[in-house]
Amino acid sequence: MAYSYVKLTTVKRTTMKTAFLDAFSGLSGDMMVGALIDAGADAAALERAMAGLGLRGYRIATRRKDVSGIAAVKFDVEVSAAQPERHLGEILSMIEGAGLRPRAAANAVAVFEALGEAEAKVHRTTPDHVHFHEVGAVDSIIDIVGTAWALDQLDVGTLLVSALPMGAGFARSRHGIIPVPAPATAELLAGFPVRLGDGSAEMVTPTGAAILKALARPAPPVTTYAIERIGYGAGTKDFADRPNVLRVIVGRETASFATDDLVEISANIDDLNPQIYGHLSDRLFAAGARDVTLTPTIMKKGRPAVTLAVLAEATARDQIAQIIFGETSTIGVRFHAVSRLKLERKTIEVETRFGTIRVKLSGADAAPITVAPEYDDCQRAALQHSTPLKLVMEEALAAARRQLG
Repeated sequence: MAYSYVKLTTVKRTTMKTAFLDAFSGLSGDMMVGALIDAGADAAALERAMAGLGLRGYRIATRRKDVSGIAAVKFDVEVSAAQPERHLGEILSMIEGAGLRPRAAANAVAVFEALGEAEAKVHRTTPDHVHFHEVGAVDSIIDIVGTAWALDQLDVGTLLVSALPMGAGFARSRHGIIPVPAPATAELLAGFPVRLGDGSAEMVTPTGAAILKALARPAPPVTTYAIERIGYGAGTKDFADRPNVLRVIVGRETASFATDDLVEISANIDDLNPQIYGHLSDRLFAAGARDVTLTPTIMKKGRPAVTLAVLAEATARDQIAQIIFGETSTIGVRFHAVSRLKLERKTIEVETRFGTIRVKLSGADAAPITVAPEYDDCQRAALQHSTPLKLVMEEALAAARRQLG
């Protein structure tokens, strides 16, 4: 059985909650589970759910631990028997057969797939051939699956995380001495804001980084938030300069609009064959651009030109720039960070006499919902049925309104 999962951050329902990870002392899998239990996840029910994985030779222990006067939950998986090395396929099969709710299972799978890709890149192999040494151990499996289970039980639909301390020094692994952050951790945290050199040890573990990569996004600079619960998960080490706890704040965002933090990459071009712009746009969208615009402008000495502007995730900046340099005649691009407000959006499918058509919905709080049939679906149906495009679009719009009541 193959799971089709969606990152927690891409599906935001008004009934679901947001969890903010205040990771001033970093983050690990056991700290995540401890914090979520402290925020209200049922520890006994979690233990029963983990039994469905079929693992042996371990015991879950949950206790209160005082850390700088903070009563945190210390979550431990105590291993009493030797564990085999596990490959990705074995772990995914284990999750598949555990009887978890679909969203919890899918997100657990997503975390292991993200980890497999990072480990494969570090070791120059493929995810299927990665030996999950430390993270394939029973305690790490419980930490990851337990986190996915607890997020689902708390009905968390959006997971945000603060800037992360990356620590310093070296750590011991199955492969020998490695730098901090571990190579897999560094791969997984690409795109997240980090503070290099902050902390005297390993502050973010590969398990914690994989959870963030698969399920979280960086917190925006300002979030209007109604707090419902706060939980603290205790780490194992003791630090002289900070309490070693992870704070999770669970609540609901109260702003009318969702926000995005992106980069805008732009260039002025005055000597490009106009036929190339369509091809250029296709390549930019395929590379992850959120929007591509072309605006007529006047350059120095009165030369007519076009301003190309691309909105994209910060992690896609260099790839976008490489495409622009390769496909156009520009010799320089500008970029800057931008934030945007956006209506919440989702896609539904409607049935018409021309087949199934996807329809995009958008709206915020009490604002009217915008209903827009997917152009590509309508065009394909119109060509298949030799019918005017506008008729297909009208029928899809009417079907959507009937479905929405």
